[in-house]
Amino acid sequence: MIKQKKDRFFYRFWIKESGLSSMLVLLFVMHFIVIPLLGSHSSFMVILNIFWMLFLLAGIYSLAKNKQQAIRFSVVPFLFVVFNWVSMYNTSNFVLLTDFVLTIATVSLLIVLVLIKVFEPGPVTTYKIIGSIVVYMLLANLWCIAYLFVFEQIEGSFHFTPSAFKINSDLAGFLYFSYVTITSTGFGEIVPLHPVARSLVQVEAFTGVLFPVILIGRLVSDANFFQNK
Repeated sequence: MIKQKKDRFFYRFWIKESGLSSMLVLLFVMHFIVIPLLGSHSSFMVILNIFWMLFLLAGIYSLAKNKQQAIRFSVVPFLFVVFNWVSMYNTSNFVLLTDFVLTIATVSLLIVLVLIKVFEPGPVTTYKIIGSIVVYMLLANLWCIAYLFVFEQIEGSFHFTPSAFKINSDLAGFLYFSYVTITSTGFGEIVPLHPVARSLVQVEAFTGVLFPVILIGRLVSDANFFQNK
């Protein structure tokens, strides 16, 4: 009966390695289409966060060692959605800080779950390599959240070069900046000025250089070795 339930809806993303490729498609749609075009619509973003909460809950219950562990970890995405909704109407420092911490915790938990799938026992497959790319994109999302929080809390922490085109939202702008930073492209139209902002950029750039070499490169190497053997 439990297995039948896990074959339904979001569970199918987690119980098979092929679900990692579906996660990659979802992230591409969210990062490169949905957020750039609809990121300024707060109500829509809440709906999107509910979707990811359900997605994360399915991962927690699929990969948790027992029911008690699953229940404990499920508190994080649930509170994330609650405070995300509350922050739309209450902008007190406590609510905003709590919302930020829960958002970081939720994305970090999602990264951990994907890494668990990537490092599952067995040969390195194409799907596991795709999973490492999913983690790379989630890391870009993680730093985007941090940049946006610093930008909103510290006036003048970032400088935007004037443009004839209006950015759909600050979230879309910093998601773009995060990808530019993590890939070490650095076009320079968004410049970190505050020490905290610059430290975040340095850590992301450092991570962006090492991650493909250490994790993705190692997985590709192991996959080729397994096929040759």
